[in-house]
Amino acid sequence: MWRVAIVPILAVLLAIETGCKSSAPSQAPPDRTDVPTPTAGGPAASTSDTAAESSLEQDTRPRIVCFGDSLTAGYGTEAGQAYPDFLQAELDRRGYTYRVVNAGTSGNTTKDGVERVASIVAMKPAIVVVEFGGNDGLRGLRIGDTRANLDRILSVLTASDSKVVLAGITLPPDYGADYIRQFNENYDLLARKFHVPMLPFLLKGVFGVDGMMQRDRTHATAAGNKIVAANVFTLIQPLLKKPTTPLQR
Repeated sequence: MWRVAIVPILAVLLAIETGCKSSAPSQAPPDRTDVPTPTAGGPAASTSDTAAESSLEQDTRPRIVCFGDSLTAGYGTEAGQAYPDFLQAELDRRGYTYRVVNAGTSGNTTKDGVERVASIVAMKPAIVVVEFGGNDGLRGLRIGDTRANLDRILSVLTASDSKVVLAGITLPPDYGADYIRQFNENYDLLARKFHVPMLPFLLKGVFGVDGMMQRDRTHATAAGNKIVAANVFTLIQPLLKKPTTPLQR
């Protein structure tokens, strides 16, 4: 299993409530209201867009489907500034012949991912980048439920002809050390179970860096999404077919 050698660091919140940050119960951290409500797609062409679907049908290139929540959808950025857009540009620049599909939906939890996974399989992707769990954690959902849902998503995808990679995140410290530890373990345990490459922290080099995060401290800016795309490219590169054209400088 390929791994990107990083140590998971803080994930994200719109605002951290003031006051004493005591250790939270392992299954019941504080409630959060800063999770975006579900909206289909993001700045990149989404699977809910009729024009995009028509374009997909006509495009014969192998597909890389970025399947996740608002971090994939590109919440808060302009059209063409989500990480899948920058991933497409990087693949094109390096001469790889793939079509990147943004299947991110803001506000989605892992349960929503389970409900959508059949539609991802139906696209017959060559590679699927799975990015879910942040909204589960921010809402304080049960660790066991999140793990079971991610397990189901990976089970369905790995049983198809697609190659699968897993992108993880983590949570702020006021959720309690025990809850965070269990949350982080979800990704490692499932990556090992399904023998899929894993990126422990999608926002590596982005979170906490000036200019890379939006004011909500949850979502990357356009500049941050470029870094996220580079992180994901490193994750999927071993799975890609050799470039068909020379690298464009």
